[in-house]
Amino acid sequence: MLLKLLKNQILPAGLALVALIMAHPAFADQAKKTKEVLIAELAEDESVEDVENSEPRKGAQTTPASGNTRQKDKPEGAGQQAPAAAESEKPKKVAPNIDLKEIAPIPEPAGNEEVSPATEPEAATSFELLGSEVRPGTSTRLAWSPNIQIAGLSQPTPVLVVNGVNAGPTLCLTGAVHGDELNGIEIVRRTVYDLNPEKLSGRVVGVPIVNLPGFQQGTRYLPDRRDLNRHFPGSPDGSLADRIAHSLFENVIRKCDMLVDIHTGSQKRTNLPQLRADMNNPEVAALTRGFDRMAVVHSSGSSGMLRTAAVEAGIRTVTMEAGESHRIQEHQIDAGVNSLTSLMEKEGMISRMFVWGDPEPIYYDSDWIRVPNGGILFSEVDLGAEVSEGEVLGYVADPITNAQHPIRASSKGRIIGMAVDQVVMAGFAAYHVGTEAEVPGE
Repeated sequence: MLLKLLKNQILPAGLALVALIMAHPAFADQAKKTKEVLIAELAEDESVEDVENSEPRKGAQTTPASGNTRQKDKPEGAGQQAPAAAESEKPKKVAPNIDLKEIAPIPEPAGNEEVSPATEPEAATSFELLGSEVRPGTSTRLAWSPNIQIAGLSQPTPVLVVNGVNAGPTLCLTGAVHGDELNGIEIVRRTVYDLNPEKLSGRVVGVPIVNLPGFQQGTRYLPDRRDLNRHFPGSPDGSLADRIAHSLFENVIRKCDMLVDIHTGSQKRTNLPQLRADMNNPEVAALTRGFDRMAVVHSSGSSGMLRTAAVEAGIRTVTMEAGESHRIQEHQIDAGVNSLTSLMEKEGMISRMFVWGDPEPIYYDSDWIRVPNGGILFSEVDLGAEVSEGEVLGYVADPITNAQHPIRASSKGRIIGMAVDQVVMAGFAAYHVGTEAEVPGE
């Protein structure tokens, strides 16, 4: 009898109490003060120039120390919020004061209120992809081939598809657009294979290894020595990179409503877990809210990038950074899978049984700090550290003359990316300093 009471009444009530406490504003304020953000060794896909040359985020203003002062734009529709404010002041029904320590049944609705019946979810339809029909409530493996190899040696690229039993959006995940980026492959695999089509609303399409030739040779680039992520949306009669990009974009990407292009970094840099997103695009900015506890760095993107081409095609797209190239890093993979699970839950595609609190992403404006002289880089700060303007971040030592050149922070902020200790040339981008920005739309 005691076990039955514990299972049916006491334990649910205890869990409800914990959830209520964690949702309290005081608790949220304290959590915000502690700034508990997962710190991991992550690297960027997009080159340093892509971030530095991004169009300024609308409404954003950098500090003078960054060297890129921007005029803060006046928000559109400023001063037109009176109707919303008036609506929020309408009297609302006051909930009764209840001692949550007491076990009590759930209150019945008031007699004069009609309880709307639960609506049945809309049934999914078959999904056509790569010449195949994927029926509702099923998952499968398909094959995509860009038809660029010698016919007798052609090897198709696997494409994983899960079509949920209920209707919903189509989320596409791409990994290894650069062939040496291994963490994205595992993030896609774990995310897709963990889905149950009987409990999914919508569809998930995963291409774990986009650049199969590069993956097989352990290189970032294609056999023609081009960077595939500079050739989207491609063309059917261009270079090898153009043709691969065109085939993927037309046959897979255009089927997406949302796209997360997963990358790792190059040139031995490590980053906090982060998204790269064009925060001037309202739909993209709204999409970033689905990735809990994930740093978001504004980057308008470069021509030819998969993210840029997909956004121009009307597909909500972000780039996720998840670790260093040539490595499998378990904690970065876990962070990536968790953030994608959060995205699917917030898009109404899946339901998670336990959600403790509602952590929000942290938005950053950022600048790269370059080394003044060549030599060997030695860092004095750790990834994720809070720094002050003028603080020494590290130094470059000349191994012959023994001269040491300090590298100082140009502004107050946080280290959201940095190079590992290595031999560097003058002008090498060594530290990525982020300053917190306002949450878009607030």
